[in-house]
Amino acid sequence: MQLPKLRYTWKTMAGDLSGGFIAALIALPYGLAMAALMGLPPVLGVFTSLLTSPITAILGRNPVLIGGTSSVTVPFIAEAVRLHGLGGAAKVSLVASVFMMAFSLMRLGRYVSMVPHPVVTGFSCGIGGMMVVSQLFTITGIKGSGSGSMVETLVVIAQRLTEARFQPLLLSLLVIGVCVLIAKLWPRLPAPLIGVGVALLAAKVFAFREAQVGVLSLELPPFAGFAWAPKDVFSVLPTGFALAFVSSVNILITSRVVEHFRGRHIKMKKVDADVELGAYGISNVIAGMFGAPMSVGIPARSLASIRCGGTTRMSNIFHAAVLAAVIGFGSGILAQIPLAALAGVTAWMGFCLLDWSAWRRIPRMKAVDAASFLTTALLVLCVNAVAAVAVGCSFYGVEYLWKKWKLAGADAALGELQAEAGKQRG
Repeated sequence: MQLPKLRYTWKTMAGDLSGGFIAALIALPYGLAMAALMGLPPVLGVFTSLLTSPITAILGRNPVLIGGTSSVTVPFIAEAVRLHGLGGAAKVSLVASVFMMAFSLMRLGRYVSMVPHPVVTGFSCGIGGMMVVSQLFTITGIKGSGSGSMVETLVVIAQRLTEARFQPLLLSLLVIGVCVLIAKLWPRLPAPLIGVGVALLAAKVFAFREAQVGVLSLELPPFAGFAWAPKDVFSVLPTGFALAFVSSVNILITSRVVEHFRGRHIKMKKVDADVELGAYGISNVIAGMFGAPMSVGIPARSLASIRCGGTTRMSNIFHAAVLAAVIGFGSGILAQIPLAALAGVTAWMGFCLLDWSAWRRIPRMKAVDAASFLTTALLVLCVNAVAAVAVGCSFYGVEYLWKKWKLAGADAALGELQAEAGKQRG
C-alpha cells in the first residue's frame, strides 16, 4: 500500500505563519511576566521559547503543541531562586529535565497523565491564587520583598494598605481591564500584549515614573553557574522530581486538549506520551543550561495558533522566529514596559486559572474529589506545590485502601456465614 504524499503548500505556510505570529505575540508578555514572577531576569522567560520550540517541534509527537514558560512551574522555580539564586533554578530545572527523560525511557508517560483530575484542577487554582497574591506588592506599590508565604503577603498588604500608590495600581488595573475586555469580545487577539501596550501608552502620556523591564538582549545568556552539594539529595532531587511530575502531567493533558481542538478526536497512543516527554526533557536540558525556566505545553498559544491557521510543526518554529525578531528589533520599546503592567498580566492569568466552574461544582463532587481539590489548592497557596500534589493524591490512596479493607471485611463475613450454613446443613 502506497502512502499519500504530503505537500506543504503556500496556503499551509500562510496558516502556519499566521498561527506562529499570534502565538508569539501571546508568548512575549506571558514569558516576561512568568520569569519576573519566578525572580528571574524577565528575558529568560522568552528564551525558554526560543531555545526549546525548535527541538519540541522536531522531536515531539504533537506538531502544534507550543510550549514555553508556564505558571505550573512557578512555585518550584521561584522557591529555588529564593533559596539559591539563578544557579539554584538551573539546578532544579536540569534535574527535572533528566527525570522527564527517565520517565520517557521507562515508558512512564502513559501513566503520569493518570493523576486524578481534582488534583490537577486544585493545583491550577492554587497557582492562580498564588499568582494574584504574589503580585500585590507590585500592583499596589507597597514596598516589600514578597519572599514570605502567600498568607504573610496578604497580612502585610492588609496592614499597610494605606501606603498603596495610585500609579502602579492604575497601570495594573488598566491591563487587567483591557485583557478581560479583549478576551471576551475578540478572543483571537493577543489580549495580554494589547493590555501591556495600552498601559505603556498611559505611562508615557501621564509621565508615570515606574520601574521598567529594562534592556532585553537577544544574545544568549551565559551558562548558569552552580555547585552540587551532598544536601542536594534531600532538597534538589525531591523538588526536581515533583517539578518533572507536574510538568509531565501538564504537557500530556495540554497535548490531549490541543488534539481535540485540532478536530482529531483520536485517543493518544501510549508511545506518543513517552515520546512527547522525551522531546520536552531534551529541550529543557538546553534551556536549563542557560538558567531559563522549563518549557511545558501552553494551551492559550497552542489553541490560538490552531484558530489562526497553524497546522504543522512549522507553526511552532515560526513562533520562535517571530519572538526572536521582536526582541531583536523592538527591544527599545520592550525595555520601557512598566513592571506594574507585567504584574497586571500575571494577575489576570491568575484569575483565569482559578477555574470558577470547579468551585461551583464542589457541592456535587464526591467527598474524596472535593477534599482532594480543596486541599491541593490550599496547600499550593499556603505551603508548597510538592506537598500539595502529594497530599492531594494521597486521598485516593486512602480511598483505595479503605475500599480494599471493607471488601476484605465483607468477604470474611460472607465466609463465616457460609461456614455456619454448612455446619447447620451437616
